[in-house]
Amino acid sequence: MTTTFQLRRDSFGKLVLTSAEGEEHVGVIPVRAFPIQAPTRGISLVREGGKEVAWIDDLAEVPEQIRALVQEEIDGREFIPEILHIKDVSSFATPCTWFVETDRGDTEFVLKVDEDIRRVGEASLLVSDSHGINFLVRDMWRIDKHSRKILDRFL
Repeated sequence: MTTTFQLRRDSFGKLVLTSAEGEEHVGVIPVRAFPIQAPTRGISLVREGGKEVAWIDDLAEVPEQIRALVQEEIDGREFIPEILHIKDVSSFATPCTWFVETDRGDTEFVLKVDEDIRRVGEASLLVSDSHGINFLVRDMWRIDKHSRKILDRFL
């Protein structure tokens, strides 16, 4: 796939998109259409005011330099640790403390109410802690048996 635009950082660290026609857009921001179900597909590059200036069907199909810049920008703005294993919970009644292993290390958080666990799509869950931080369970059917047992008590 050929890309019809170029992407670079300016001296202030902002992303600069140069269109095929040579028009420059400073400070573009990548926005994922489906951040949980398809995080690398359907990425819009928008300028100030939210106007789309470019579209990426699949991040895997763009040149490495563009892919790295887009992923770096997304990683700097989004913080959704993925729960890999639920070690324990302090209680099966809320509020309770969850002890989990995430893709960013071990942590614990307080689940205030059962409703802070939300289904996203068919298999994914978003778990919001008492501070509003979202944790992702990418596929509740593929998580280990112990973690699944705990999840079942709250769903």
